[in-house]
Amino acid sequence: MDIEKVAVIGSGTMGCGIAHVFALNGYLTQLVDIKTEYLEKSFEIISKNLSRQVKKEIITEDQKMSAISNITPVVGIGKIDRKSDLIVEAVSEKKKLKLNIFQELDERVSGNTIFASNTSSISITELAAGVSRPDKVIGMHFMNPVPLMQLVEIIRGYSTSEETYNIIKSTTENLDKTPVEVHDYPGFVSNRILMPMINEAIYCVFEGVASVEDIDSVMKLGMNHPMGPLALADFIGLDVCLAIMEVLYDGFNDTKYRPCPLLKKMVIAGKLGRKSNEGFYQYD
Repeated sequence: MDIEKVAVIGSGTMGCGIAHVFALNGYLTQLVDIKTEYLEKSFEIISKNLSRQVKKEIITEDQKMSAISNITPVVGIGKIDRKSDLIVEAVSEKKKLKLNIFQELDERVSGNTIFASNTSSISITELAAGVSRPDKVIGMHFMNPVPLMQLVEIIRGYSTSEETYNIIKSTTENLDKTPVEVHDYPGFVSNRILMPMINEAIYCVFEGVASVEDIDSVMKLGMNHPMGPLALADFIGLDVCLAIMEVLYDGFNDTKYRPCPLLKKMVIAGKLGRKSNEGFYQYD
C-alpha cells in the first residue's frame, strides 16, 4: 500500500510542521482543526516557513507553491476524507483526547487507513486497544521544528503489524527523514533520556546549585549541546515537559522520574516558556 492522501489533526506547532513536510513531498494533505481561525494562522506560518526555505535555496518557488496547493484546510474531524491512507494525530498530549479522536475516526474512515500518533510519550498500545484496527496503529514522533529536524521515532505498539511498520518506515524516508524503530515503553527513547536531564537541570535551579544561565552554559560549553536544557524546556513548553515526566513517573513507578516541584509550580503559575512569553527566561 502506498500512502497518497494524508490527514494531519491539530494545526499547532507540530501539526503545522508535519503538514508542511508531507505537502512539500507531494502528499495530498488535509490539515484539520476545530476552528477556521486556527487554520488560517497555521497557513500563514507554513507559508512563511516555506518562504524561508526558498530564500535559503533549499526549495524553489514552484515547490513552495506546489506544497501550498497540496494542503486543504478542514474544520472538524467529521470532514476528513474517508479514503485517507494515513491519519496523523498531533493534538495536545492528553491520552483521552487522542483516544476519542481515534475512536470517532475508527467508525468513519476506510478500514485500510493507518492511524499514527505524534505523541511524545503516551502508550501506542493503549491508543490501539481502543479501536478496531490495533494492527494499523503506530507512533510517528516527529522532532520540533519538523521541517528542519531529521529524526522520526517510529513506535511499534504491541499489535502493530509488520506491514504497517514497513509502510510508515518507507513513508518517513520519502519525507527525507531518518526513521528509528522504537518499542512501546514510556517516553520511548528520546524523551526517556531527554526529559530526566531537563528535570535534573530544574532540580539544580530548585536547590540553588547555580543560576539558570550558568546551568545552560555548563551543558552548552561543557557538553557541546546546541541549547541548554532550561532554554530547551522553554522551547518545548514546561507543560509538555511536566506531562511527559508524569507519564514516565506513572509508567515506571520509579522515583528517579519524579517531576521537580519547581516545574509543577511554574506550570500552575502559567509560566510555560516561549508559548507564554515567560519560563526560565523572558521572551518578547
